[in-house]
Formats: sequence, C-alpha cells, structure tokens
Amino acid sequence: MSATALAVAFVVYSCKGKLGEAADLKLDETPVQTVRDMFVVQSENGRIQMRASADLMEKYERDTLSYELFPEGFSVYGYTEEGLLETEIVADNARHVKYKDGRETWEAFGNVVVKNLIKQETMETDTLYWDQKNERIYTHCYVKLYSPDGFMQGYGMESDQRARDHTIFNPFNSYGIIVQDTTEVVIDTVNFIGPLLKNSVN
Repeated sequence: MSATALAVAFVVYSCKGKLGEAADLKLDETPVQTVRDMFVVQSENGRIQMRASADLMEKYERDTLSYELFPEGFSVYGYTEEGLLETEIVADNARHVKYKDGRETWEAFGNVVVKNLIKQETMETDTLYWDQKNERIYTHCYVKLYSPDGFMQGYGMESDQRARDHTIFNPFNSYGIIVQDTTEVVIDTVNFIGPLLKNSVN
C-alpha cells in the first residue's frame, strides 16, 4: 500500500471514530456554553449594585427555556445605595432559568448562607429562591438565623433581597439575648476602613 493510500485510510478511520463519538452525544445534556471563573458586575450611574462569581457556569438551551447551572459553587454580593458591601449569598450550587415567555427564576441550593454584613446577621438553609421581579428571597426549608439579638430557627423564610427585613415562619426552640449595655457600639468590620494616619516626619 502506498503512503498516500495509507494516509487516506487513516483519515477515513479517524473520521469514522469521531462520527461515532458524535452520534453518542446527547445534545440535550450538552452545554452550549461553558465559562470558567465567571465574574459579573452590575452597576448604575457608576455605582456598583451587585457582583457575582462562580468557578464554572454551564448554559443549556431547550425549546421552551434556557438555563444556566453553577455546579461548583455560586456567590452573590449586594451593595447599599452608598456603595457599602451589605449582603453576601453563597451556595454549593445554583440554577438560573429563563423561559421563552419572559419569566426568570433563580435557585440556590446546598449549604446556602445569607449574610447581612451591616446587621451582622447570618441565615443558613438548604434551598433559596430569588424573586427578581419583586426583589424578594424566600425558602420553604429549615432555616437558622444567628444575630446579635439571639438565635431563631423554623421552617420557611421570606425577606427582601438585601436580607434587611426577614420573617421566619413556623419558628421553634428560639431564644433572644438581652443587652443591658446601652453604650455598646456595633462596628461594621467589613466596610470599616479605620482612621487615616498622617505620615510621620522624622
């Protein structure tokens, strides 16, 4: 067999192998886009409102919807109108679904932690939903809330998306902390810069 015929035979065999692999692909289970080290910033009038990051984002397309999966963790950070970091939401997984009729849903699940850094409050749950249109977050799952005022737990929670004003439904075995020191000062350690020191001249 000549070298040319050998080369052609090799190419045909290789292509057959690739075509076989392509036939085995399940397109419904294959992402149309994959992004590593995703980082998104949302701002308005030059002021940051929100930023989000994920180690991996996979986008899928269907006839009636498209959705993005974040299988290696997802983090969202919300800022006040003055630009202070206020809210932090982290989860092991997240899903963002866009329907063809214009609806959108966000879901975070697996070790979901919601922090209001200014109020020094931390909520823990397994699943969290974000109603983007009404700017609300909620869950029907078991919730724990730690705050300077005490500890609460229950099944179900609803709050504004900044975790400023929340309601825990069906609470049980909760307790409060009585603070008698009226001079206590709470410091926002996340946004605190500290005093500006003048350079000393020797």
